[in-house]
Amino acid sequence: MSGAHEPVAVVTGANRGIGLEVVRQLAERGFTAVLGSRDAVKGEAAAVSLAEAGLSVVTHQLDVADSKSVTAFAQWLTAEYGRCDVLVNNAAILYDTWQRPASADLDVVRQALETNTLGAWRTAQALVPLLRRSPHPRVVNVSSGGGSLAGMGAGTPAYSVSKAALNATTRLLAADLKRDRILVNAVCPGWVATDMGGAGGRPVSEGARSVLWAVELPDKGPTGGFYRDGRPLDW
Repeated sequence: MSGAHEPVAVVTGANRGIGLEVVRQLAERGFTAVLGSRDAVKGEAAAVSLAEAGLSVVTHQLDVADSKSVTAFAQWLTAEYGRCDVLVNNAAILYDTWQRPASADLDVVRQALETNTLGAWRTAQALVPLLRRSPHPRVVNVSSGGGSLAGMGAGTPAYSVSKAALNATTRLLAADLKRDRILVNAVCPGWVATDMGGAGGRPVSEGARSVLWAVELPDKGPTGGFYRDGRPLDW
């Protein structure tokens, strides 16, 4: 078992964008950062520059939409580190700007739910036994203002519904895991200039810092909330 005394943080969908920057910032803070990537080759390529900078980053294949992949990942993490201190559920797909609710392809909606909602849920379930071993366990679900019922319109129906459901999952897990001292929160990183977000958004480093805020909460900090830059958002 390697790195047994360093805190271990897992980030899903981390081979690019916000996920990759979250990995960087976690490693800079002394975590062994596990870069989960659906495509193992892309994950390894993304980690090269971080490793060359002397950061403690490892990669492993992880497809959150595939229960067998999630189970295999959890088994590997248990054997390799025997712990998980932080889980950042970042993996997300299908920002479906081309769809409208009245005509949406429900197969597309189903795909979004499988990754954006159920993927986060099944990964949390798989890693809860390891999170319970941590002195300061945290789960951060990377959500979106698009999932806020208070501000929801007619755009991106698959993405918006999946993120609203992720927010509901956050509330459920937070209530269930409170007795285990596991803080579970949803964080909107804001409109960030990534492949999914497009040009014109805030720097990816700022979006990642919004996520790190929830990672670094004190043990008596909030759980079951929805935040951006440390400030509560309307559900």
